[in-house]
Amino acid sequence: MPLPILVLAALLALTPPLVLPALAEEAPAAEASVPALAEALRLDDLLAVLRDEGLAHGEDLEAGMFPDGGGPRWRERVGRIYDLPRLRADFEAVLQRELGTEAATLAEIDAFFASELGRKVVALEIDARRAFLDEAQEEAARVAAETRAADRDPRVKLLQRFIAAGDLIEMNVAGGLSGNLAFLTGLAETSGDGGSLPQDELMAQVWAQEEMIRADTTAWLQAYLGLAYAPLTEAELASYADFMESPAGERLNAALFLAFDEVFNRVSYELGRAAGVAMQGRDI
Repeated sequence: MPLPILVLAALLALTPPLVLPALAEEAPAAEASVPALAEALRLDDLLAVLRDEGLAHGEDLEAGMFPDGGGPRWRERVGRIYDLPRLRADFEAVLQRELGTEAATLAEIDAFFASELGRKVVALEIDARRAFLDEAQEEAARVAAETRAADRDPRVKLLQRFIAAGDLIEMNVAGGLSGNLAFLTGLAETSGDGGSLPQDELMAQVWAQEEMIRADTTAWLQAYLGLAYAPLTEAELASYADFMESPAGERLNAALFLAFDEVFNRVSYELGRAAGVAMQGRDI
């Protein structure tokens, strides 16, 4: 019997769109560091929102897969999987590995996020992500994105350029697929006879979701970015694309995607294992 295919919503389900601003002109090298970057990006605030997404996703898993096998123990387990200090430590470790020796690149990036525009952008991104915790607000943002496209709003082309500059659709689709594979692998290991499924069959089930994930990713990005950057001018939006196409922007984009993939693939795998145990009615 095939295992259930669950698209992990927005990695918490899809990796958060990596939308990076333009550079400030000068950077104090002494302050350029991964911990300083994490603080400027308000990593703790972002991860707190993603944890809330994860807890809500845990409730959806319980309702859809084992409505009689979860309860307080399941919710406690999900909470442990999304432990914020662990998420922060693991995420920052990847950034340190990827960027820690690139002082000049860190100086450019840190300088922007310490600037007025940088602080504004970070706040807008987190506020939009938090707004998407409310399904009604997310749906309203999706409708607004469809309206912009129908009206040929010039901001649509700017957002499309921005998405292309960061390869955000392909990177997020890849992250969604790998997260789903991690979930199904963990589920197969703990859900009784599901463990007999070969890896190639799990891969086939995951790849069967590619078209659906790509379509939802595209719509989600247009809605999220449209909501997040509504207060910005067209010139500010254009500066984002300029930076994304720069060497520093490419390095930060790549490092952030690696960090999200590594951290949340582990989260997805542990959720899968916990779900498999719960489906068997065993202690989590």
